[in-house]
Amino acid sequence: MSFRSHMDTALEEARAAAARGEVPVGAVIVAPTGQVVARAGNRTRELHDPTAHAEMLAIRAACAALGQERLTDHALYVTLEPCPMCAAAISNARIGRLYYGASDPKSGGVAQGPRVFAHPQCHHAPEVYDGLSAPECEALLTGFFAARR
Repeated sequence: MSFRSHMDTALEEARAAAARGEVPVGAVIVAPTGQVVARAGNRTRELHDPTAHAEMLAIRAACAALGQERLTDHALYVTLEPCPMCAAAISNARIGRLYYGASDPKSGGVAQGPRVFAHPQCHHAPEVYDGLSAPECEALLTGFFAARR
């Protein structure tokens, strides 16, 4: 099977989040077969839930749809580097590959800050690929916050 990026779908979710007034982050979980299992955008404000990040919502939806707590060999596409909370959930779900767009020097938990997957306490580290559609992901975030100022 050849590689097919699902970052466009994650960007659709991020745009929908922005339209709801949420920070524009989108996530997509893809099965080993290439089928999209779950997709989500941030909903922290809408749900009054600080854990309702796109990654968390997509992981919850994928696990519920599959009837299991592990997403072994699945891929997660997300428009922004996951925060430490989301990185821990990615590890706990045993996601096989993480693809993300924009890096997050302020709140990231993968290549920035705590670098969750590098910790000795981390039981599973996915393969990580960064920079997918980074300019488009960054522009979406920059435009969103510029409009708020």
